[in-house]
Amino acid sequence: MASILVVDDTRSTCTALAAILGREGHTVVTATSGEEALAHLETSEVDLLLCDVRMPKMDGLAVLQRAKAYDGGIAVVMISGYSDITVAVEAMKEGACDYLVKPLGADDVRRAVQKALALRALLVENLVLKHQVRDQFTRLQVIGSSPTWHQICELVRQAAPARATVLITGESGTGKELIASLLHRLSSRAESPFIVLNTAALPATLLEAELFGYEKGAFTGALQRKLGYFELANRGTLFLDEIGDMPPEVQAKLLRILQDGTFQRVGGTQTLQVDVRVVAATNKELWREVTAGNFRQDLYYRLNVINVALPPLRERRPDIPLLAAHFLRKYAEENQKQVTAIQQEALQRLQAYSWPGNVRELENVMERAVVLAQGTTITVHDLNLDEQESPVVPDTRDSFVLPANATLAEVEREAIIQALQRNQGNRQAAARQLAIGPATLYRKFKAYKESGEFEVLPHC
Repeated sequence: MASILVVDDTRSTCTALAAILGREGHTVVTATSGEEALAHLETSEVDLLLCDVRMPKMDGLAVLQRAKAYDGGIAVVMISGYSDITVAVEAMKEGACDYLVKPLGADDVRRAVQKALALRALLVENLVLKHQVRDQFTRLQVIGSSPTWHQICELVRQAAPARATVLITGESGTGKELIASLLHRLSSRAESPFIVLNTAALPATLLEAELFGYEKGAFTGALQRKLGYFELANRGTLFLDEIGDMPPEVQAKLLRILQDGTFQRVGGTQTLQVDVRVVAATNKELWREVTAGNFRQDLYYRLNVINVALPPLRERRPDIPLLAAHFLRKYAEENQKQVTAIQQEALQRLQAYSWPGNVRELENVMERAVVLAQGTTITVHDLNLDEQESPVVPDTRDSFVLPANATLAEVEREAIIQALQRNQGNRQAAARQLAIGPATLYRKFKAYKESGEFEVLPHC
């Protein structure tokens, strides 16, 4: 059963629709103007909006646009006394599910509502799946709230189920292996092996043997057959790190297996076939290596089907407080230390630092700070950051500060309160910044205010 808002400047139409839908078991609220409808939408959650097109002061299309701004998942059915195809098309473009023409038959209304609620159910299911994926990202320690990081996570979510090769680029320490692991765990290959090989760590002959395996007697010391990484990763994922440093003589053989999945062991004559998804990573600008003749152009195109470019930490500063709190919890638990918070001055120092070593450096700094901290709070002196580092002025408008041992509910509450503070109590601006509906924000904020436990903005 749904919560339905009926909007029509004719009260008799509102009454009739409320009676029809009420008999179906729905909860129905009526409004006789666009302004009254918006006031209800601002403070209450609505599943379905039935709205007349032609109304004085504010017409139905304006109400539709504002309703979608409040809640992109709301289902909308437009109503009109005129069979105007232009208006109907415009309503559909703005996100309406259906368009009814007066006089309204009870069966037509019921069918339109049933159809609209079914579409909303699909949208809600999609949102639930996205939240489940986001929760899985958190469990896998893929942490971030910046728009850039959200875009990367969405790209990973879309790419994970595919078989296409992925090239992950970015500076050292940005988390390339973590993203490769995430691509594997979110795919249908999650139950199969995830094999990692640093292609820069071995000379050409040994690298070829490791990748493709070898037969007994293939070379001195080959006393028995050995399976290569491709065979070990069959039906799974093979992560080739530092691919930009792969020797040229091995690149040709890698190209072949990427093209048709076939290869031969070193010293062997039998052609073998495997089903392996390849994810590669490099901190080099690979196209420059192609231009310089150090990397095969055809292999580059074969690897770079999907590119995930990881930004350096200095370009995702809003994520620093979340990452710092995560590492604090992790190393406090590992080292059995009662360190539970980060001093404001220390957090500002973390956000001002340029992080040449990216997330890996931040993790090392936080581990050292936890181990060396004298009390329960990490201070700026515990960080031991290079004071000669040129200071960078942090942009803290989109970040928030919280104790490291905060629960998820406390994180949510603190984010809402500080978003309201940053936006001088403007609920709509705060909701946009938090990517939630104004009605959801209003309900949560009202609960916080009524609890009396927290100091909040009295003018919100």
